[in-house]
Amino acid sequence: MSNLKRLRRLSLDELRVRGAQALHSFTERRGWSSLAKLPTDQAFLELLDQNRLKRELWSARELLEHFQTRSEPKFFPSFADRETTVSEFKRRWPDADQRIVEKANRIVAGKFDLLGLRNLSFGEPIDWQLEPVSGKRAPLAHWSRLNYLDADVSGDKKIVWELNRHQYFMTLARGYWLTGDERYAQTFVAHLSAWMDQNPPKLGINWASSLEVAFRSISWLWAFYFFKDSTTLKSRVFMPALKYLYLHARHLETYLSTYFSPNTHLTGEALGLFYLGALLPEFREASRWRETGRRILVEQLARHVKPDGVYFEQSSYYHRYTTDFYTHFLLLSQLNDASLPIEVEEKLKLLLDHLMYITRPDGTTPFFGDDDGGRLVMLDQRGSNDFRAALSTGAALFHRPDYKYVAGEAAEETLWLLGASGLADFDRLKPAPPPKQSVAFKDGGYYVMRDGWTPTSNYLLLDCGPHGMSNCGHAHADALSFDLAARGRTLLVDPGTYTYTGSKEMRDWFRSSMAHNALTVDGKSSSIPAGPFSWESIAQGETKAWISRERFDYFEGAHDGYARLHPPVAHSRGVLFLKNDYWVIRDRVVSDGRRKCELWFHFDSSAAPALETTADSYAILNESTDAAGLQIAGFAAKGAWRKEEAAVSHCYGERQPAPAYAFSATAKGTENLITFLLPQTGAPRSTPRVREIEAIGGQAFEVVSESAQDIVMIGSGSRVETAWLASDFEWTWARFSSEDGSIPQELVLIGGQVLELQGREILRSGRRINYLVASRAGDQFRIETDDGVLDLRLPIHDFDAVFANRQSAIGRGPQQGSPAGVVDNRQ
Repeated sequence: MSNLKRLRRLSLDELRVRGAQALHSFTERRGWSSLAKLPTDQAFLELLDQNRLKRELWSARELLEHFQTRSEPKFFPSFADRETTVSEFKRRWPDADQRIVEKANRIVAGKFDLLGLRNLSFGEPIDWQLEPVSGKRAPLAHWSRLNYLDADVSGDKKIVWELNRHQYFMTLARGYWLTGDERYAQTFVAHLSAWMDQNPPKLGINWASSLEVAFRSISWLWAFYFFKDSTTLKSRVFMPALKYLYLHARHLETYLSTYFSPNTHLTGEALGLFYLGALLPEFREASRWRETGRRILVEQLARHVKPDGVYFEQSSYYHRYTTDFYTHFLLLSQLNDASLPIEVEEKLKLLLDHLMYITRPDGTTPFFGDDDGGRLVMLDQRGSNDFRAALSTGAALFHRPDYKYVAGEAAEETLWLLGASGLADFDRLKPAPPPKQSVAFKDGGYYVMRDGWTPTSNYLLLDCGPHGMSNCGHAHADALSFDLAARGRTLLVDPGTYTYTGSKEMRDWFRSSMAHNALTVDGKSSSIPAGPFSWESIAQGETKAWISRERFDYFEGAHDGYARLHPPVAHSRGVLFLKNDYWVIRDRVVSDGRRKCELWFHFDSSAAPALETTADSYAILNESTDAAGLQIAGFAAKGAWRKEEAAVSHCYGERQPAPAYAFSATAKGTENLITFLLPQTGAPRSTPRVREIEAIGGQAFEVVSESAQDIVMIGSGSRVETAWLASDFEWTWARFSSEDGSIPQELVLIGGQVLELQGREILRSGRRINYLVASRAGDQFRIETDDGVLDLRLPIHDFDAVFANRQSAIGRGPQQGSPAGVVDNRQ
């Protein structure tokens, strides 16, 4: 009955596509399909475009010679002049060749580093169906009969597939170019031959995913260009490999993930088809493969890349995949004079913009959403969370100084993709910081708060976007979670993914809300999984406010993930960032029942935080006194801290122990949990101390440092009073000098109308002020609001009138004796 209901929901086109694919796999299983076996030599020659090849009969040796000597189609520029490319590589990265050779030697010895796993052995000779961690070996059955999501059948299929992508061929190939050692070519040929022997067409796990077929096709093509001049590459290997590539192309166009996984599976498969069609035009069907791949890649742009440049699956790692896909698509098209719609370049720049802005001060990128550990091609040796190679290539390709600034130095990958001339383009650029520091990606729901582009800047990335797309297969329960670097050091992190199917327990934990810097209610996640790639319930985020100015950023958002509870619970999070100072976070929980609320803080595995008891609260301090760290102070009625042993995965398949802390409190009615995140430099007594002070109508805190005293007041639209200040603003921040505490040196006010100091009104507005920033300069204040920037004297009893008279004040200049002393400074 459930299958019948599902069928009724399918469109006619989906029924057609799925039906055709089912029919094709049926004929393959029965042995009726010609695509279920390698073509004979004669049948293979009939697949070639005789008009292009100029004659009908070709020997295997002649086909190899044709490939080795042809000038069209063009491959990437680094292959146009091998000597120059190698010379440039050795000049720029004098130590890299040794690392490549060491890794290539280990591959020759049968040792593989795949994903986050090291020194894997798949047997001697290699067993291409083996998953060595679990010891499981997938059966050599027809690919459509394999349940590769079942760990009892194949172990973690990602590990098997990673080997069978053959991207390590590029490590052997680079070692070969750098040294001329034929052992690397011999290993490539031996592995390629063994793979073809052990993976008959359509049988086994290595045919089960069309994306894996596409990635393997791309790897083989790269390897052939690398090794084409090797004496080890013989026609007896090249000819059957061409037959396999033909079957790969036909498999891809038959089993496109149009309705199965219309995400990076579909675009990756399309790129594979484009590669095969563009680089093997000798096949009669090549133009169809090329045009099919091109059409899909162009069509999917609008769906896969949101207007702000965020990839639609809400995953930074799959965003990187997509960026690489379209970079290769654009480059191969340009090299071979194939025109593309302008949208391809425009969307690629948006993808790169997003990668640029979410890059942390240390050059790494947070893993929000799933991280599968793989790459399109393996052409450098960077860590899996270092995406700057894409920015390096983008800088040279689009002449972008800001991409170069964030990329830092040219990447090895840029040389292989763009050649020595591309690196020269990179060198000619004068790096410049990106035009913005903090930025909102409102379509994707990501908000970046930072106070600079230096290696010691503060940084926070907050997630308030959609849970994902379709079945949200690569999403995590990370609504309103954040990632943070203090004084340039990455400290609070999204712990990553670790596994897809290797362990249900670990899969669910790494996706849960308690594995993120988020809030949980009664130990539950904001979204509940149902299997490795689907969800029983999903939370949707909603942004309430975003204000970004030179002195501060403010975000407020909510999600509905706990509305499913009985009685329902509403959760919202407000974040105020005082740039170059600290963050204040308010988590508001509203419910009719008593709820256990927990705020989770996950440290990177390199951090060593300790729990310190103070007179007024608990604070987490980094143990090190000579490195940048973070103090976390939490405040709630009867709030309590506890330490948890958690884990961080820096790459799929790898995990390391990492400290985590939970701050818990019981909420009934409306409860605010307040958190201060205070970066510290490592110098003694450099971090301010926080304490809660008495307040009526809301909450108030004092932050004391050696040079200043800050007052932070948090309300909910009503008047909040302390012994010093009173305000109806939702957020009030005032900084007083330790030498002169009679009048504030700075103010940040959000959402209100009235501010009083020691019972004296110093600001009143007849209408709600969205935000106000004031900094003292002598006896005046430089004041900024939505309406502009003015120099004013306090008190201001009629803020509206000041701005109403603003235009006349501009013409007259400052008025002597005027209580406001208006000077216009709006940019």
